[in-house]
Amino acid sequence: MVKIDPSEITPKSLYLSRRQFIGSAGAAVVGALALAACKGNLSTVTGTPPPYTGATTDEFGAPLTSYQDITHYNNYYEFSTDKSGVAGLATDFPISPWSIEVTGLVSNPKTYTIDDLQKFQPEERIYRLRCVEAWSMVIPWIGFPLHRLLDDVQPTSDATYVKFTSIYDPKHMPLQGSDLLSWPYVEGLRMDEAMHDLTLMVTGMYGGSLPKQDGAPFRLVVPWKYGFKGIKAIVKIELVNSQPTSTWMLAGPNEYGFYANVNPNVNHPRWSQATERRIGEIGRMNTLLFNGYEKEVASLYAGMDLEKNF
Repeated sequence: MVKIDPSEITPKSLYLSRRQFIGSAGAAVVGALALAACKGNLSTVTGTPPPYTGATTDEFGAPLTSYQDITHYNNYYEFSTDKSGVAGLATDFPISPWSIEVTGLVSNPKTYTIDDLQKFQPEERIYRLRCVEAWSMVIPWIGFPLHRLLDDVQPTSDATYVKFTSIYDPKHMPLQGSDLLSWPYVEGLRMDEAMHDLTLMVTGMYGGSLPKQDGAPFRLVVPWKYGFKGIKAIVKIELVNSQPTSTWMLAGPNEYGFYANVNPNVNHPRWSQATERRIGEIGRMNTLLFNGYEKEVASLYAGMDLEKNF
């Protein structure tokens, strides 16, 4: 029997979904057959990287993950549970026109079009992306700090959390027609996390536009948290006074917490988080607390039990 890396195991809430695994065959066999079928043609979809003249490493000297890997190794369950299948399935996903409604506990609620958001002056940020499945990438994102957008709508003093909602489009997102997860995808941040300068509203990457399979036209990136916090295809942002219940919290509350801070000392119930596999490289490396951004963000959690508040 082939040994499967625990970091590649489908989350428990997904493999228990009867729509994903039907019949009497074992989950491992069915999963292998489904994966092989998806790879038949979808994984051959190619993407041409845009011209890129930016930095080629992160601040630790780690090289950028290739454009090919970033655009063909994607967790985007609205389309597929097969990482290599997302790129092909997202080809016809419409991303224009698009708008983001920002509402809730704000003095100046607004709806922003793609053109409106250009005024926030996107910049390049090279961030490490750490998935809860224990793999990672180094990505040159283009975007603007979320706090610029929030400042524009003027949060009231009652706003303590920010809730994000993705588009609901089962016509173009095949798995939104299933009960795989609760749709549309929802995520949340504490207000101080959302206002932190590292928290990025992403509009592009690798010197070009953001590919559809990576969350176009707008996604969130919070580099000290696990990648599932990086909600894609955002259409609504609400400022609220109670902690939002995210999609993964609903799916597996004992496995996916609200904070989801990268922490090598707190294991996932089914695998270790102490090390990670960098996509495109051989071997494993030690995982860093807060994904290496401890100096910048540790003060946000001073006095908190990081194991309890996972």
